[in-house]
Amino acid sequence: MLLYLIVKDWVKQLTRLRGYTDQMVEDANALIFTFGSYRLGVHGPGADIDTLCVGPSYVNREEDFFFILHNILAEMEEVTELQPVPDAHVPVMKFQFDGISIDLLYASISLLVVPEDLDISDVSLLYDVDEPTVRSLNGCRVADQILKLVPNIEHFCTTLRCLKFWAKRRGVYSNVTGFLGGVNWALLVARVCQLYPNAVPSMLVSRFFRVYTQWRWPNPVMLCAIEEDELGFSVWDPRKNPRDRTHHMPIITPAYPCMNSSYNVSQSTLRVMVEQFRYGNKICEEVELNKARWCALFEPYLFFESYKNYLQVDIVAADVDDLRAWKGWVESRLRQLTLMIERDTLGMLQCHPYPHEYVDTNKQCAHGAFFMGLQRKQREKTQGQQFDIRGTVDEFRHSINMYLFWKPGMEIYVSHVRRRQLPPYVFPDGCKRPRPSRIMAQQQADKLPYYDGEVSMTGSGERHLKRKKDLDGVDVNQVMPLEKRQSLSPQPRDSVSPVIISDKASSASPDQSDKGFSMEVVESNKRTLLGETEPEYASNSSTITNVTSKGSCDDAGFGSVAVSSEGNTRSVEGSSVGSNNPGYLQGDVCEADSESLSDNGCGNGNLRQDGSQEALEPNAAFGMLLNSNEGVNSEQKAVIRLSLTSTA
Repeated sequence: MLLYLIVKDWVKQLTRLRGYTDQMVEDANALIFTFGSYRLGVHGPGADIDTLCVGPSYVNREEDFFFILHNILAEMEEVTELQPVPDAHVPVMKFQFDGISIDLLYASISLLVVPEDLDISDVSLLYDVDEPTVRSLNGCRVADQILKLVPNIEHFCTTLRCLKFWAKRRGVYSNVTGFLGGVNWALLVARVCQLYPNAVPSMLVSRFFRVYTQWRWPNPVMLCAIEEDELGFSVWDPRKNPRDRTHHMPIITPAYPCMNSSYNVSQSTLRVMVEQFRYGNKICEEVELNKARWCALFEPYLFFESYKNYLQVDIVAADVDDLRAWKGWVESRLRQLTLMIERDTLGMLQCHPYPHEYVDTNKQCAHGAFFMGLQRKQREKTQGQQFDIRGTVDEFRHSINMYLFWKPGMEIYVSHVRRRQLPPYVFPDGCKRPRPSRIMAQQQADKLPYYDGEVSMTGSGERHLKRKKDLDGVDVNQVMPLEKRQSLSPQPRDSVSPVIISDKASSASPDQSDKGFSMEVVESNKRTLLGETEPEYASNSSTITNVTSKGSCDDAGFGSVAVSSEGNTRSVEGSSVGSNNPGYLQGDVCEADSESLSDNGCGNGNLRQDGSQEALEPNAAFGMLLNSNEGVNSEQKAVIRLSLTSTA
């Protein structure tokens, strides 16, 4: 209620300043609507409240909302952590109001006076407004449509609460990272509710995993038919829009203009989600057979035990406020790093970005860290192939350093770490979990679903044993000791010359797959993150790591990965990067419970997808790194190379 009074007084103030009559000032109005989880009734403690402010046509977003209203909020004691994000896909202002997280959007409609009884679902509101306004209005319009289209709202809300909790526990709840956000999960659940209108929530949860385990992506999930309107806004249609053909997991909003709400999903994140759907489906099948309990479904995903190689992205800033803004920018670009790696390795190197931030409280500067799991594509023969992502990482850091609101002390560091080298602060109690024995690990692997890059499912213990053996082409026991890992924190500039450190692994391991590995680490411009970051240092750090495998045939052809900061920049735009989905979208979108699905009209028509994608043109040759003070410094070159090679 207080926020409503604030925006109403703000509009009246602007109306008076712009010379409107006293009657106009008296009639001036702005409305506050909620959407997202709060509007759907599935919000929880500490969740953000998505809000939309609707104002008259003469109050704009660029100056009035992000400048004048921003300053009004900044002066209020109740408002903290105020963070404007004007360049987001949906421009938003984030802040805490009396300890409650608020995401505030703004829409300026084509009316001089906003009536109190405004119908947000009225299509006429979209007349003569820009695209950001349409996207801002769509949040409320989609929420209202979902509640109208589900057969039982109470069952829908209960099921959605359950699956949102599951998604957070399994690490697949994050739209910004390339997974699914609140509206995406709501649309998926709503579709299952339509397919099983009489089912209770427990059955809906089970059927959710059954349906989406067998769903033939990229067939779209739609709650209703896509309708076009004379207003002329573009709607999702891969037959007409080439970019729509590159979407991997289309989940279409039901309100005009219908658009894909999950355009952020990449090949890598889709692989992770399909794998988790299979995990959930297997648990639900065991629950139905009384072989498991529901609590098993919500076991947390052990991300740091699932891969042998990780990319660690450290971000630091001078203080907490700077880190909040800097972290928001970096996190919004992490998805681009996944897309770049997919593009530059032709999808052969798979990434798993983990949507959780970790903080090292022992550091004196404000710090945050994100991690990405790396592995080669399963069941692909990559013998002799090298994945060189040095230029990819360099391009990513270059895009990060283009931040318009950069301040001294804002730095980013990207490094390759092995499972053994993971920092203690990523584990629950600051210590690593004990590694299970080889027999226990095999037994656990036999119980879990396996994803091989195709829509298939198997529980073969032999395949899991092989996967454990050559998951990433190298064995965790043959990595460089932790004390030899070069730190990333700033050191004097006179250490620019490379320092080569090598660690040759012995062949004394009892496991044949562990033999014949070597590692070489070359570090340029060494740094440590201890203490405060000084602005004169360049904002990149690096390591070169070469790992060569001469193991058995099971390990043969792993290929290699290299990370560096040398190479050419390439343009990456939207979700079209690294995407290619040949084939056709068939009407039979899933095979789960075929009788029930056909009875409920699961078909979505035939939408042709020819797999075309826009060409990526190099922007400019880039062999320099940004300096904190000068912007570009051609003398400092930070290099990271992660090389994973295997020969038969």
